[in-house]
Amino acid sequence: MAACENRGPGFREGIMIHNTPRSGLLGPRSGLLGRHWIDLLRPQDRAIFRPSLTIDIGAATGAGPTAISAFDAALCALGAGNANLIRLSSVIPPRAVLRRGRGASEPVPWGDRLYCVYAVQHASGVGATAAAGIGWALRDDGSGAGLFVEHEAETTDEVSAQIHASLGEMVGNRPEDFGPVRLCTTETRSEGAPVCALVMAAYQNIPWNSGTTRGSGGARR
Repeated sequence: MAACENRGPGFREGIMIHNTPRSGLLGPRSGLLGRHWIDLLRPQDRAIFRPSLTIDIGAATGAGPTAISAFDAALCALGAGNANLIRLSSVIPPRAVLRRGRGASEPVPWGDRLYCVYAVQHASGVGATAAAGIGWALRDDGSGAGLFVEHEAETTDEVSAQIHASLGEMVGNRPEDFGPVRLCTTETRSEGAPVCALVMAAYQNIPWNSGTTRGSGGARR
């Protein structure tokens, strides 16, 4: 059972959209100023938003004879089963766009390094439950910057409460203003064998021995 909130301004059909004005600015003599001058005149933290990174968010569950195999099954369901995971510390960089789906837009190529934020919880034994979730809040300046937080527990209700508590404190530690908290959570129940609940935010993947980076679905950049 997976759920992801996608209500509110700027979040449509699972895609986080940031609208920024693109109208020109009148100069004193020569009519519209060029975009170069608009960028110079606009405060840096209100700069025109040009997306540079798409972060794919997805949730999955897995089961197997061991906890590791259950985790692998969940990773494969998200298209990240063949990736070497590099876990990040939950800061969303400026000019990012968040996209809700089933994880990576395409399976990550074999062996690529995948930069990601994830929450994972395991359970085993008949009736035991595992829940995981990621929450996020974006700065309200239209920059695309924000914060992720990940939590694990036995139920999604517990996960949601922990996410709201953590993000509430984290945004309070910063001088910027933030928008509402969004969530993506999942929960699973064991029938006896080990199970895994996994939620991942995939930033980008990079092949070995190459300076080329790819989006989380494998597209070259």
